[in-house]
Amino acid sequence: MSRSSFHFTSESVSEGHPDKVADRISDTIVDLFLARDPEARVACETLTTTNRVVLAGEIRGKGIWENDGWVGNIEQEIEDAVRAAVRDIGYEQDGFHWKTFEFANHLHGQSVDIAVGVDAAGDKDEGAGDQGIMFGYASNETPELMPATLAYSHEILRRLAALRHGGEKALEPDAKSQVTLFYENGKPVRATSIVVSTQHARGLSQADVRRVVEPVVREVLPADFITEETVWHINPTGIFEIGGPDGDTGLTGRKIIVDTYGGAAPHGGGAFSGKDPTKVDRSAAYAARYLAKNVVAAGLADRCTIQLSYAIGVAQPQSVHVDLHGTGKIDEEVLERELPGLIGGATPRSIRTHLGLNKPIYARTAAYGHFGQAPDADGGFSWEKTDLVDRLKALV
Repeated sequence: MSRSSFHFTSESVSEGHPDKVADRISDTIVDLFLARDPEARVACETLTTTNRVVLAGEIRGKGIWENDGWVGNIEQEIEDAVRAAVRDIGYEQDGFHWKTFEFANHLHGQSVDIAVGVDAAGDKDEGAGDQGIMFGYASNETPELMPATLAYSHEILRRLAALRHGGEKALEPDAKSQVTLFYENGKPVRATSIVVSTQHARGLSQADVRRVVEPVVREVLPADFITEETVWHINPTGIFEIGGPDGDTGLTGRKIIVDTYGGAAPHGGGAFSGKDPTKVDRSAAYAARYLAKNVVAAGLADRCTIQLSYAIGVAQPQSVHVDLHGTGKIDEEVLERELPGLIGGATPRSIRTHLGLNKPIYARTAAYGHFGQAPDADGGFSWEKTDLVDRLKALV
């Protein structure tokens, strides 16, 4: 994306997409356990398919898993929470119904080897839960400081879901969107292609679905972005009646580009959903976004990419890399030196403390992106705050 004029595309998927159903369930488990024990360790993977949900992974926490077994009635609470999550999404179909799907829970205790390497002890600070690289990104092309292609793709599906939850009978939970924009001088100026595929009620035609979808798309995109040359593909395969886990298997963590920056920035490869905030795949990616967004919000660059890297069991990041893509008003080496100190050194513990991540705030992140959503009053999306702007401006 170094050229000044180009086409770029991002996609999104709805809360009812089978992979997103899996993400929502996994993050529901994280929230359930963190509500019981803010220091709980959770790595929960979910598989969804026709009338079946399967959990697997490793957990540890007070009042959850102790002495190699579940505590109290927590197993039933897990199943109840999973069914409630699916009901909230809206699945009451023959092939996938919140009340009747078969449920299997294969979660078990966390490996003691991992616990010893990661936990704080004596003079040793809490180490990273795994090795890896994490990226954060921000761009001033939208008010949310996100890539426009992804922001519009998310918003189309978010509004279609609101219509469905509000009683629109034509729409079912599973949907996908894709927006292609043409950029001039590095800024988006028009839409060249719009793709929306949504599961729908039986017996509807493409024209019926388009009558619901097209007004939503036109509400989301700036009026001058849609021209006579814009190519539309609304349910291009024709019929989309069988969807969700009944139409395709869903797995946690298979929509990592949708979850982040729509392909506009690198990705370290680690998924977010189902992981407690000691896992740097999640928390350090949030921290990198937080720092990148504040750099752009402070006017220090039009675009910013930040990479952090970690080693398992080691607290301090192995490296900090900043790329301002030729738009910077400050030396990148200055930011690499100063940014970690703004969040206590960018250790796993300091990130969790600074951003307040040991809370049940994760189920809401499972759809429509982990980034670009407004911070919540209870601490959700804290990594979207721009409260470092004044300190960053002082570096110039």
